[in-house]
Amino acid sequence: MSFATAVRTCFQKYGTFDGRAKRSEFWWWALFQTLVTGVLAFIGVGFIIGASAGSPDVQANGPLLVVGVIFYVMALLVGLAMLVPTYAVGCRRLHDRGQSGWLQLLVLVPCGSIVLIVFWVLGGTPGDNIYGPESV
Repeated sequence: MSFATAVRTCFQKYGTFDGRAKRSEFWWWALFQTLVTGVLAFIGVGFIIGASAGSPDVQANGPLLVVGVIFYVMALLVGLAMLVPTYAVGCRRLHDRGQSGWLQLLVLVPCGSIVLIVFWVLGGTPGDNIYGPESV
């Protein structure tokens, strides 16, 4: 699955927690989400630092600060909007391995994220499983 196809699929299956997802779909989505939110946050922080590193006159640097805050808030809002499809594709990825999507709650346990990443990296079960037919 290509990058564009994976992103399109994740948006089309925005809140779909059933079915299966291949590794490529999951990891392309993870890259897309990280790049989009990361770039917006980086730009926002850059403007905020630029505004605070300039002259101590807040009036002169006010517009830079406002632009920085806007970009940073956009990063937060985009990240929140992508939360549902991120959990959905993570759930479908676990289903591809024959595991419950509830395993994503491992992120709440110390070192649970490491176990979850290992599950996401491992290949899916060949053929049909209880979560549906093998993803194409």
